[in-house]
Amino acid sequence: MAKNKVGLPPLDWLRVFEAAGRLGGFSAAAREFGLTQAAVSQRIGNLEAWLGRTLFVREARGVSLTVEGESYLPLVQDSLQALERNTEDLFGKSPRELRVAGLSSHIYALVIPRLPSFLELRPKVRVMTDTVARRSSLEEEKTWLQIRYGRGAWAGREAVLIAPEVLTPMAANGVNWGAPLVEQRGERPGWRDWAKVSEMQELPQAHISFDSMGHAIAAARQGMGVVLGSVPLASGHLQSGQLRKLNMPELETRDGYWLTWPEDRARSKRQRSLIEDFLEVLRAPH
Repeated sequence: MAKNKVGLPPLDWLRVFEAAGRLGGFSAAAREFGLTQAAVSQRIGNLEAWLGRTLFVREARGVSLTVEGESYLPLVQDSLQALERNTEDLFGKSPRELRVAGLSSHIYALVIPRLPSFLELRPKVRVMTDTVARRSSLEEEKTWLQIRYGRGAWAGREAVLIAPEVLTPMAANGVNWGAPLVEQRGERPGWRDWAKVSEMQELPQAHISFDSMGHAIAAARQGMGVVLGSVPLASGHLQSGQLRKLNMPELETRDGYWLTWPEDRARSKRQRSLIEDFLEVLRAPH
């Protein structure tokens, strides 16, 4: 294929090529842009003629990128993203909405108490939350800004620590050590792990067991026993006096609560600034 042009091809052709390469076909690219498949094929053919290179192999079962197409695709993607980002920084309006997803207990304990401070900092921003039922559901959640629990290593995502996980015995007023334990099942260390660290030989019995830290904390608030509670998730109840820490050792863990987002999002200065302000209030002492 002879090279017909030099310089930068038309932006419309590059956008269609990027979509076809990313989505793996002309039909999918046509749906994304509201075009016919023939129109997509024509634009890509024009681009190939301009470059003097074949970017796609056309076969009966579909199309696939050539070696040169595979090399060109990330360059086009980076260039389009940079153009979009810089245009937004120069001419765009400040973001008017912040949408964050997370488990109900994380939204309740980590986000809601900080909202007044955030809205004071960003009075024109509308905050929206999306609740997921299970941590695994976050992988499928469309809301890209998320609060996650773990060690901060999620493929393809940036993560900033909000608070490390610290577990400590806590109970309602009038409930002391020796009362039944409230057990919380899951990946967090439990009472036996705490007993090893604190060198406690015997533990009181546990009559109730939950698979949710939020439920275990709620049971302790109602005087049902002593919970090995998450300090970040129980901070509001500790501050209000609904719960109190017992004078016993704390158990630090390797996990924590993180604000995370995909690496290819939040690249504009305005969006980044909004997230930084949100992080500032999430990490502030409560």
